[in-house]
Amino acid sequence: MAKRVFSQTFGVVGAIIEKDGKFLLVKEAKAAKMDKGKWNQPAGWIEVGESPIEAIKHEVEEETGFDFTPTNVLGILSLVRKDIASSRGIPHAIKIIFLGEIKETSQKHDQGEISEIRWFTPMEIEKMDLKTLRDLDIKKAVKDYLAGKKYPLDIITHTISQ
Repeated sequence: MAKRVFSQTFGVVGAIIEKDGKFLLVKEAKAAKMDKGKWNQPAGWIEVGESPIEAIKHEVEEETGFDFTPTNVLGILSLVRKDIASSRGIPHAIKIIFLGEIKETSQKHDQGEISEIRWFTPMEIEKMDLKTLRDLDIKKAVKDYLAGKKYPLDIITHTISQ
């Protein structure tokens, strides 16, 4: 993985996964992260050359152990993290939020990155603040999901020029 410098926007994917009225969140475990111990949706960077759809599949599997099949796009967010600005810049992610399904069985997740996986009700998520929730856009994503917002996957085109 290349060194990450925040002089330009970068691509991130995230998943909203619902089952029986609850949403799957993961607790950040990386010691170097300012967000250690906070709840997040399964999410991560899109690597150079990787399609967003492949990125979300591997991020969900890596962080939860579940095989994830994206079904729709919930939205595209512009997320600026002025709270973690540094000499490397201000992180500004363009975040594609996917909806999808998981298989019932789970393999082991990457415990170096994620310390815990848990299902939360929308009310529990709504009560979280920035001390416990990594990004407040997760609350908006849950509300958008409950409102029935979704777009077809084919709004994303991945092209590699030779």
